[in-house]
Amino acid sequence: MKPSQILVLFDFDGTITSRDTLFAFAKFVSGRFQFLFGLIILLPVLIGHRLGVVSAQRAKEAFLTYYFEGFDLKGFNERCVQFASGILNKYIRPEALDSIQSYSANGAKMVIISASPENWIIPWAHRYNIEVISTRLDVQGGKLTGKLKGKNCNYEEKAVRIQQKIDLSKYSKIIAYGDSDGDKAMFALASKTYFKPFRGKS
Repeated sequence: MKPSQILVLFDFDGTITSRDTLFAFAKFVSGRFQFLFGLIILLPVLIGHRLGVVSAQRAKEAFLTYYFEGFDLKGFNERCVQFASGILNKYIRPEALDSIQSYSANGAKMVIISASPENWIIPWAHRYNIEVISTRLDVQGGKLTGKLKGKNCNYEEKAVRIQQKIDLSKYSKIIAYGDSDGDKAMFALASKTYFKPFRGKS
């Protein structure tokens, strides 16, 4: 099998990383006190999401609105690059990075499929020649609105976005890595899957 025929799909949060990077990034930008205060304000929405009465998209938009609404996009992306080159590296699972480097050495095409915003994933992923399909943030007049551009990239949306961006017929082997129910639709596209492969090894 030629290396170019291998496609590897990675979930990001909880699979490549040991924690949710949306929360980590919000803490990085806002500082510990403001971050914790925000969690108290957002607690009803977060609990509602956990109980299934608030959608993931609504909960995420409430979170993004509180921490990032009105943030200048250029400045936001600069903070994303800082986060990706610094703090984010502490949360990368070593065995996940080993797998990425092994696939890269064998010429496989790698793509991260994530519900987290693409803004801080892309700077990290591009260092390893990994493409990114991820949640996108809405921007108006050069500023973040706190809303998502399109749907949250999770569950069925992961499979939809993959099929929109990638011609799967070009690959005779598709490998997928994930850690939650949100990856099941992505798994359905793969010939081999790994569930929580690096859990507890960070």
